[in-house]
Amino acid sequence: MRFHPVVLMPDDAVVLDLSGDAPAAAPGPWAVGRYDELRPALYTQGLFAGGRCLHVGVDLGGPPGTPVHAFDDGEVAFLGVNPAPGDYGPTLITAHTLDGAPLWALHGHLSRASVERWRPGDRVEKGAVLGWIGGSHENGGWPPHVHFQLSRVRPTTHDLPGVVAPEERARALRDYPDPRLVLGALW
Repeated sequence: MRFHPVVLMPDDAVVLDLSGDAPAAAPGPWAVGRYDELRPALYTQGLFAGGRCLHVGVDLGGPPGTPVHAFDDGEVAFLGVNPAPGDYGPTLITAHTLDGAPLWALHGHLSRASVERWRPGDRVEKGAVLGWIGGSHENGGWPPHVHFQLSRVRPTTHDLPGVVAPEERARALRDYPDPRLVLGALW
């Protein structure tokens, strides 16, 4: 494969369906949350007011402390903590070039130690450990996972909308392409 796995997932990781009225919890720590999935019952925090429920990243669930890797060579573009309940918590955005075009990758819900070890402009090598999956006490209150999202639009800070309103779907899918472009076929 051309790219390094962002998280080394076991073969028995469960692909979740979070589109229902009452999404069930993952049966274990290893789970995958899908891209381009409507999740009407999941986003209840004030941060998502206005009907934002279309997920435009891929969630890779694993135990807290699981390493999160760079999928390719690049550099740290932005890092910081998005502290609101339901937000990303510690977040790292890396910049890459894919087929001659710029591409950014957001890694959200990390541990605090993940963002303390980098500075903007630091080079990252394919496969390098960028950080670690954070526990719910530091990742916005979510079950431990990394939200991995690609962006064709240059961010201006350590944040991207990982969930958009359904009426924004066409633009969002254009601006935030399917992460399986670099993750491979997870489902």
